[in-house]
Amino acid sequence: MQSKLLRGTFILTFGTILSKILGLIYVIPFFQIVGREGTVLYQYSYVPYTIFISIATAGIPLAVSKFISKYNALEEYAVGRKLFKSGLVVMLTTGVISFLIMYFAAPVFAEMSTNKDANIKDVTTVMRAVSFALIIVPFMSLIRGFFQGHQSMGPTAVSQVVEQIVRIAFLLIGAFAVLKIFKGDIVTAASVATFAAFVGAIGGLLVLFWYWYKRKPYLDELLRKDKGTVEISLKEIYKEILFYSAPFVLVGIANPLFQAVDQFTFSKAMAEIGIQAKVADSYFSILNFESHKIVIIPMSLATAFSLTLVPSITQAFVAGDRKSLNHQLNQTFQVLLYLTLPASIGLSLLAEPVYTAFYQHDIVGTEVLRAYAPVAILFSLYSVTAAILQGINEQRFTILSLLVGLLIKLSLNIPLIKIMETKGAVLATTLGYAAAILINLMVIKSFAHYPFRLVLRRSLLIVIFVGFMWAGTGIVYQLLLLFLSPESKIESVILIGLSASVGAAIYFYLGLKSGLARKLFGDRVDRLLKKLQIFGRRRASEN
Repeated sequence: MQSKLLRGTFILTFGTILSKILGLIYVIPFFQIVGREGTVLYQYSYVPYTIFISIATAGIPLAVSKFISKYNALEEYAVGRKLFKSGLVVMLTTGVISFLIMYFAAPVFAEMSTNKDANIKDVTTVMRAVSFALIIVPFMSLIRGFFQGHQSMGPTAVSQVVEQIVRIAFLLIGAFAVLKIFKGDIVTAASVATFAAFVGAIGGLLVLFWYWYKRKPYLDELLRKDKGTVEISLKEIYKEILFYSAPFVLVGIANPLFQAVDQFTFSKAMAEIGIQAKVADSYFSILNFESHKIVIIPMSLATAFSLTLVPSITQAFVAGDRKSLNHQLNQTFQVLLYLTLPASIGLSLLAEPVYTAFYQHDIVGTEVLRAYAPVAILFSLYSVTAAILQGINEQRFTILSLLVGLLIKLSLNIPLIKIMETKGAVLATTLGYAAAILINLMVIKSFAHYPFRLVLRRSLLIVIFVGFMWAGTGIVYQLLLLFLSPESKIESVILIGLSASVGAAIYFYLGLKSGLARKLFGDRVDRLLKKLQIFGRRRASEN
C-alpha cells in the first residue's frame, strides 16, 4: 500500500512539474509571434480568468480525493459515487455560471484594466474568448479528484500534461496562422491564444473519459462490495468538501489577486504621472506577464519539493510528536531557502541575458526583472507557510494573512507606482507578501510552538554561501561580457549557461563541504556524487 501511495505521489508530482515547465517554456515562441502588443492583451484577459478558475476549482481535486478515500477505507464506496454523480452536475452548473459572469462582465473588467476606449473593446474580445474554458475545467477537476480518491494518480497527471500540450500547440499554431498566414490582426491572434485554454481543456477531458471507460468495470466491482452502513446527505457531503477546499482556494488565488491589483490600478496610476497609455501597457506586460513568468520558475521548483514534506508535518502534529514536527518544519524551511535563494539571486544578477533569451533585449524589462526576481523567495515562503497552517489545522489564519497582504498592496500600489513607476508595483507586492508571511510565521510559532533558532542559523549560512556564489558568478559574467553581448539571444544563452554553471558549482561545493547539503537531502547527495563520478570515469576512459 505504501509503495503504491509513493508511486502515485511521484506520478502526480512529475505530471504537475512537467505541466508547469510546459506552461513556462511556451512564452518564448509566443512572444516572438505576437510581440508585446499581443502579450498585453493576453495578460489582461488571463488574470481575471485565473481568479475565476481558481475559485471554481482550487482545492476541489484534493477535497474530493480526501472525501472519497476516507469512505473507501470504510468500504462505503457508494458514498463516493454519490458525490461523483451529484458533483458532476454541480461543477458543470458552476462552470456555466462562471462562464456567463465573465463573458458578460468582460466589458467591466476591461474598463477597469485600461484607460483607452479602443483598447477596452479589444480586451473585452480577448476576455470573452478565454471565458469558454470555465465551462469545462471545473467539471474536469472533479473527475481528477475522483480518480485520486481511488489512489489512481495517473489520470490526473496524464490529463494535465495532455491539456497543456494541446493548449500550447493550439495557442502557438493558431496565433502564427492568424498573423503570418491569414494576415489577421493582433486582437484575433490574442483571442485565439486565450481560446486555446478551452481547446486544451477538451483534450484533458477526453483523456479522463478514456480512463473512466477503462476503469469502470473495476469501479463497478467496488460498488458491489459496498457495506451500505453509512447514510450521508448531499448537504453534509458538500459542507465537508467546502470546509476542506476553502484554504486551498485562498492560497491558489493569492498570486492572481496581487496581479489583479496591478491590472486594475497600474495603467491609471501611470496615466496620472503623464505616461502614455501605450507605454503603460508595455510596462504592464513586462511586469505582469514577461517578468512574472520567469520569476515563478524558482518558486515552482522549490515549492514542489518543499510541499512533499507537508503531509508528514500533519501526521506529526496530529500525533503530538513535537520532536518530529520541529524536524519536519526545519527541513521544509531549509530546503525552501536552500533552493529558492540562490536561484532568485542568480536570476536577478543575470537579468539582462535571461530577459533577452526569453523575449528580446530590453533595458526596462531587464531592470524590472532584476528588481522582481528576489520576490520569488516571498512567493515560495507564502505558499509553504500557508500549507503548514493547513497541516497544523490553523488554516483560518490564511484568510487573515491574505487580506492583510492585499490591503497593503492596494494601499501602497498607486502611491509607489507614481514615485517609482513599475518598480513601485514590485515593491508594493513585496511589502504585501512580507506582511502575509510574517503573520503565517507568527501563527506557526504560536500554535505549533516552533522555535526558529536553527532555521535562522542555517539561513545565515545559506546567505553566506549565496554571497560567494553571487561574487563568483558576477566575476565570470563580467569577464564574459568582454567577449559576448547580452543583446544577442544566442550569446545570452551562452552567458547564462557559463555564468550559472560556475555559480551552481560554487554553491554546491560549499553546501557539500559544510555538510548542509547532506543534512537537507540525505543520501540523494551521495547518489548524485556517485553518478557524477561514474560519468567522469566514462569520459576519462573515452578520452
